[in-house]
Amino acid sequence: MKIVVIGGTGLIGSKLTKKLRDLGHEVIAASPSKGINTITGEGLAEALKGANIVVDVSNSPSFEDQAVLQFFETSGRNLMAAEKTAGVGHHIALSVVGTDRLPESGYFRAKMAQEKLVLSSGIPYTIVRATQFFEFLDSIAQSGTVGQLVHLPLAFLQPIASDDVVSALLQVVSEKPTNGIIEIAGPDCIPFSEIVGEYLNATNDHRKVIAEESARYFGTKLSGHSLIPNKNPRLGSINFKSWFKGQKK
Repeated sequence: MKIVVIGGTGLIGSKLTKKLRDLGHEVIAASPSKGINTITGEGLAEALKGANIVVDVSNSPSFEDQAVLQFFETSGRNLMAAEKTAGVGHHIALSVVGTDRLPESGYFRAKMAQEKLVLSSGIPYTIVRATQFFEFLDSIAQSGTVGQLVHLPLAFLQPIASDDVVSALLQVVSEKPTNGIIEIAGPDCIPFSEIVGEYLNATNDHRKVIAEESARYFGTKLSGHSLIPNKNPRLGSINFKSWFKGQKK
């Protein structure tokens, strides 16, 4: 099959592209650096010609509220229009668990707008909502840091390794479109303070973690289970210790 991976040079896209090629698929890793730009439309029609599946794992270069909304809306409109013209049979979009629960967050509003464009496109689709990646633990810690204290919400995470995200996407590629949402998560549901504390200890970072009701997640107030999947998510197998060990190789 011909598969186009939008955001194909990023963390998830680069790993997914390699795995798909190893399976014998014709794969295009689409990104502005490769001359394929979903914002301007440059190279998009040519890249999608004859494509069976498009996997969109792209992300906005800016997380400022208006910029991220503009990115996902513009990219989504251009991509859906080009896919319709090309006759793409399955659109797979990587989104985030909790997208529909956190309208206060500009990023989550933008992801919701992206999902709505997929739903209204008429193209067979599967939306894959993932929990936060282990690879984001450092930025989560940084976002809550004041001096030597890391202020974190009284909420839970169920973080997933990027390799498990790729495995889940590979499975979805092999399946028929669900025209619905699949949630994926890591094997363990853990309080923010516990998993970030474990990460800081593992990296010999001596900042102290404080869990408090007033703490926010990148400016957004969370309830205990805002970022936790619903019942029966697809679970990855890599826990924190296994993931961290792999980072040291």
